[in-house]
Amino acid sequence: MEAPALRIGQVAKATGLPVKTVRFYSDEGLIHAVGRSQGGYRLFDPAVVAELSLIRALRALDVPLPELKRILDVRRAGHCNCSALKSSIQTRIESIDQRLAELVAMKAELAQLLSSWQECGGIKEP
Repeated sequence: MEAPALRIGQVAKATGLPVKTVRFYSDEGLIHAVGRSQGGYRLFDPAVVAELSLIRALRALDVPLPELKRILDVRRAGHCNCSALKSSIQTRIESIDQRLAELVAMKAELAQLLSSWQECGGIKEP
């Protein structure tokens, strides 16, 4: 027996995402509605809740939408996407490492600027 389809508001509530975000992911083709209710609401298979959890986790890693779509498509086709996911995570780690190096360099420049700062000639207050 199949579980009944969920309206977009039910999906949003189950995932903790705003309805607008669920609609956006649907419009971008990351998740798919199975139809519409008589009232015109998008209806989703309950399995979309798990997909949205995965999307949320990968978005937290700043995985771009096209990569997310590729991962989901491979997953839906029943193929193991461990290597694709590992590759995305590795790329994100490298991006974070690069950004950290840039921030450390910026911090050093600011510290140097601060240490060489001269007062503007006014009287210092005690």
